[in-house]
Amino acid sequence: MVVVLDALQSEKPPLYQGNENSVDVECARNQRRHPKLSRRGRWRLIVGFVLTTLVFLKVAGLRRGIRNSNLLSSLVEENPKNNQDRAFGSLDSILDPKKTEKLFMSVPSTKSALDASRKYATHPHLAGSVEDSADAKVMLELFQTHFGIPVPEDEPIFSAGTSASRNATLGIPSLSSPQAWIDVYYPLMNTPLDRSLEIVDEDGSVAWAADLVEDGDPGDPEAAKYKDAVPTFHGLSKGGEVAGELVYANYGTKEDYDTLSAAGTNFTGKIVVVRYGGIFRGLKIKGAQERGAVGVLIYSDPRDDGAVTVENGYVPYPAGPARNPTSVQRGSVQFISIYPGDPTTPGYPAYENATRIEGTNKPSIPSLPISWQNAERLLEEIGSGAENRLLSGKASTRKVKLVNHVDDKVMPIWNTMSVIPGHIKDEVVIVGCHRDAWVMGGADPTSGTVSLHEIVRGYGALLRSGWKPLRTVVFASWDAEEYGLVGSTEWGEDFEDWIKEHVVAYLNVDVSSSGSRWTVSASPSLAPLIARTAKDVPHPTKKGKSLWDALGDVGPFEGTIDPGFQAQYASSKSGVSPLGSGSDYTVFLQRIGIASTDQGFSGTPYDAPYHYHSVYDSQRWQELYADPGFHRHVAVAQNLGLLSLRFADAITLPLNTTQYALELDDYLDVVENIAVTQAQAEAPDFSPLRKSIKALQHASAALDVEKDAAEARLRELLEKMRRGLSRSHGSKRCSRTDGLWRRVRTWIKAVFGVATPSVPPIPSIPPVPSIPPVPSIPPVPSLPPIPSVPPIPSPPPHRAERRHGEQLRSSSPLEAWPTSDGEDEAQNRPEDRHKHPHALQLLSDHGYTPYHAPADVPVRELIRAAKRVRRANRKLAAFERGFISAGGIKDREWYKHLGVAPGKWLGYGATTLPGLTEALTIEHNATLAEYEAHRLGELIDKLALEIAV
Repeated sequence: MVVVLDALQSEKPPLYQGNENSVDVECARNQRRHPKLSRRGRWRLIVGFVLTTLVFLKVAGLRRGIRNSNLLSSLVEENPKNNQDRAFGSLDSILDPKKTEKLFMSVPSTKSALDASRKYATHPHLAGSVEDSADAKVMLELFQTHFGIPVPEDEPIFSAGTSASRNATLGIPSLSSPQAWIDVYYPLMNTPLDRSLEIVDEDGSVAWAADLVEDGDPGDPEAAKYKDAVPTFHGLSKGGEVAGELVYANYGTKEDYDTLSAAGTNFTGKIVVVRYGGIFRGLKIKGAQERGAVGVLIYSDPRDDGAVTVENGYVPYPAGPARNPTSVQRGSVQFISIYPGDPTTPGYPAYENATRIEGTNKPSIPSLPISWQNAERLLEEIGSGAENRLLSGKASTRKVKLVNHVDDKVMPIWNTMSVIPGHIKDEVVIVGCHRDAWVMGGADPTSGTVSLHEIVRGYGALLRSGWKPLRTVVFASWDAEEYGLVGSTEWGEDFEDWIKEHVVAYLNVDVSSSGSRWTVSASPSLAPLIARTAKDVPHPTKKGKSLWDALGDVGPFEGTIDPGFQAQYASSKSGVSPLGSGSDYTVFLQRIGIASTDQGFSGTPYDAPYHYHSVYDSQRWQELYADPGFHRHVAVAQNLGLLSLRFADAITLPLNTTQYALELDDYLDVVENIAVTQAQAEAPDFSPLRKSIKALQHASAALDVEKDAAEARLRELLEKMRRGLSRSHGSKRCSRTDGLWRRVRTWIKAVFGVATPSVPPIPSIPPVPSIPPVPSIPPVPSLPPIPSVPPIPSPPPHRAERRHGEQLRSSSPLEAWPTSDGEDEAQNRPEDRHKHPHALQLLSDHGYTPYHAPADVPVRELIRAAKRVRRANRKLAAFERGFISAGGIKDREWYKHLGVAPGKWLGYGATTLPGLTEALTIEHNATLAEYEAHRLGELIDKLALEIAV
């Protein structure tokens, strides 16, 4: 420092270069004005500078210490008003979550669910409509009421892209109390104008005209009232008028079209009639237009209704359980496997002033959805009896004229969002369900919204009890899902970077109840937690059984089943299956790389047929056939809410990366079998990819050991803290010290501007007004072992062959972690590995100063243990993102996940290792398959390094 000061004193600035005499004179003047410091003076200056620096650093450290002290004190401070059952605040929930879980599970009720459904499912709410906007505000009020959010003078409704909208999401990590708002996006959608369908004679006269309106039988009051409130049309369909001969193409799958083309069928100028099922409806149209067809008609075939058909003696709805023959399935015909969301803004959000392109994910030929009653008449033009539904390629003798006029326009949609801030504010769990429906949507999506309603009530009760989640929880009521996952996709594209940085899981519900069998799909890393949680939720209708047992349930009816449909149904397996697309998890999982899940009750061949997207997807049908008593709605609410609690409150994220890594072997087995059956001249070499997968498995197993050890150590220290607090709790000396500490802390906060947030108490919830009951309804009829770690079990058959999760693998080679007493629980029970969800404030990058920790708590060790857990959690959260490729999947680059995606010609269904699989199944290109294998191997190698410990 002395050298630096001397150099500064003696340096001659460039201004004085040149005349040395003038320089000497000026220097003399400066010396008179500023005498040169003595050596002692210089040392005083140095010491003063050093002391000032130390004081500044001390103050900065103190401010940080105060912030961290506040974080920890929020865990251990007693709130006698709201925290009566938690003597040491959230610290009790850290180490014993049973009270929290028990309180939540007690809240969802069949009465509340039924009342909510009668409120939501008895009017239309098409995306972009006035009713849809009103329902968005109803959800806003729900969040405000139950989460204790003060209602602002100005409605918190923000146009997407404005500072208010962006700050609402980007500011989530800085929130100290719950908030709620509505984001408004502006996608391109369409609404129907007029439509017609006719059989035309050779002279141009109309031989037959279809009635395209559902009959609205008075036996279902709401269906009768709203039978034409939303006309039968396809969302995002092409407007136009076409005429052509009729050709039947079964389900309209790629295989169906290929079979017909191979048999010599010429689709040019034809109108194709196909039945719903098998693949997403938009891809049926894509296959037809690529082969030269001019229009498509899609109908619901009673062969796909299982046993409950008129042919088997059942009466049509509303008098009985069979399909109403006039029912029509509306729906989007977007090419969802190319990209979802607003067609005109792929990859970026649909702001009101967004730059737009001509969408490439929607049809170029018109289409209409029709009833079985109309389809039966049209098929008579091809042939009589069963021959008109064979893949014969035979065309009708007369032409059919199809008219579909629609209004394409940019229109607003409304996502309703709410946040419960956690102790760890930069880790976020999202729970979502869409709100819009094609008409009333008694099942889709009102049943899901009702389950979300019950979860919100349960979390509100937890907040009033003094609970605060470890991680932040975001609730989303998405809009315009029915047009192509629009609301969630636009929000995901809007905040993609923020989601990557903060979101650790996305938990979805869409249809809670449309039948008897519980189904669940998820990222493999979530499978063990899902299984364990479902086993802790009671079966909705069978005493002594769990929700997990409902994976094998069937409906109450009986009868013969169409052989083709029976074969399809038999090929589907229960358990935790991979996610394809068709609901709002898509942008989170397959573009951003967030572990996701979706669940609900769906129909079996022995359930009453579900009138999907029809006016008969109504409240009456829901109460009579889908969920009498509303027990399934409650079971889904309990399960999803409990799953969210366990994810939000776990010390280490309950993501089972080893389960995932081992399933990659299953996925590659499938690809190798495909390669063998294709008998390529030169088979692709997948051995480097297999080697990369093995390396990832070993890295994941090592991470399992580390995360278990990290959690065990942190739990041990927290137990020690709690025991120390318990010993000192109630002593006069401690009380005096606590009071002094609080006063000192408050004074220091005031000095440094660290204000204590003042959160108003959450008001009690007024009782839901009683709703008169609906009229009574008459009854109607081997890996090598890793050193010091038990060997990883050999991979079982491909997950599609697993039933009921019996072969779900452990989330680590260690079968259980130590409990608070240091004893091992649940040996060889992988579904019980995360038995105790927790809350903890210690996971910050900069350490903390505990709030009045007892003398026997090793503070520095606590800091180290918390940081160790933090590091493990970052690796766990990064696992799913490790499959995201910047280049995306060939020909549909919006999808970036190379582990799983909706099949290119499936839409709904999942294709694992999609780029690699489709190089063989669609492209039939072994060279491309090797390239895709190499690309995937590079990602996996990078991921193995990222999670290494």
